[in-house]
Amino acid sequence: MFTERLKQLTPYVPGEQPQDRQYIKLNTNENPYPPSPAVADYLKTVDVANLRRYPDPLFTELRGALAKRYGVESDQVFVGNGSDEVLSFMFYAFFDSQQGPLLFPEYTYSFYPVYCDFYAIDYQKVALQGDFSVDLDGFLRAGPSCGLIFPNPNAPTGIGLPLDRIEALMESYPRDRVVAVDEAYIDFGGESAAALIDRQPNLIVARTFSKSMSLAGLRLGFTLGDRQLIQALYTVKDSFNSYPVDTLAQQAGLRAVQDRVYYDRITAQVIATRDAFSADLNRLGWFQMPSSANFVFAGKNGVSGEEIYLTLKEQGILVRYFNVDGLKNYVRITIGTDEEMATLVAAMEKYL
Repeated sequence: MFTERLKQLTPYVPGEQPQDRQYIKLNTNENPYPPSPAVADYLKTVDVANLRRYPDPLFTELRGALAKRYGVESDQVFVGNGSDEVLSFMFYAFFDSQQGPLLFPEYTYSFYPVYCDFYAIDYQKVALQGDFSVDLDGFLRAGPSCGLIFPNPNAPTGIGLPLDRIEALMESYPRDRVVAVDEAYIDFGGESAAALIDRQPNLIVARTFSKSMSLAGLRLGFTLGDRQLIQALYTVKDSFNSYPVDTLAQQAGLRAVQDRVYYDRITAQVIATRDAFSADLNRLGWFQMPSSANFVFAGKNGVSGEEIYLTLKEQGILVRYFNVDGLKNYVRITIGTDEEMATLVAAMEKYL
């Protein structure tokens, strides 16, 4: 009844979404603040009669706004149904293990090996450096590969890489292999590699509306890259689903992109809250990795990550625990509002 392909898949497991009680939810890196008021205003005035028609398959208005926002041309932008779908299309279009394995960090976004299994792509994990940062030189030492992908900042560590390091990697990596930089968290303190696109035709940058633009429930993602790479993604899309991004998502996303003032303000607030929370962790004697994201990866001597997770869950606070060798002493803590983080700090002081 089922294919051998299906039997060999191990699906990605998202952060839990329990329904048994009210939680302070700090486990899936959602933004603690609502989307732009312009998004709400649009949704209140939607003409449902227009939903009888298919959405624009080229995302024309949204692509134009994204191109203007990031200083590229419209044909250097691709939009998808969440960055996970965009990443999936990238794996299909650019990575073929006949040219060698795909390279990505040993500890990173756990969907990458799932995509590889789905598309039968061999992969090789490259160890992080001693400080848990992504080892870009390690990618070069790994030998022949069909391409590489890494988040910046990395997940779940939150550690970011400066732009000059990424540019140096691009100068040394083969020009006929794609380098994909996954920038889901870049707005919280990193330097975007989008600035390199015009000089690096094998570079593609993936972004999302889920984090800094507070639209995780809408499912919008996009990529920035060379025109040939972008056209390849359209070929994949139109061989799978010509209309992956619905009309409401396109129009709501358009208004989000256009309201830069609002999003700059709430992003600055998240960063300020993160820095204050990091100071609290230091005061309480916790260890943590330097974060350029909207989360902190932290732990406490003498307490396992699982114990931290379970203790906080009992107090109605959800954080993310990774039952993975090398990460078991940590939990990933999403940055919430100041009030939510104060409640978390009080629970840490009392129970941990």
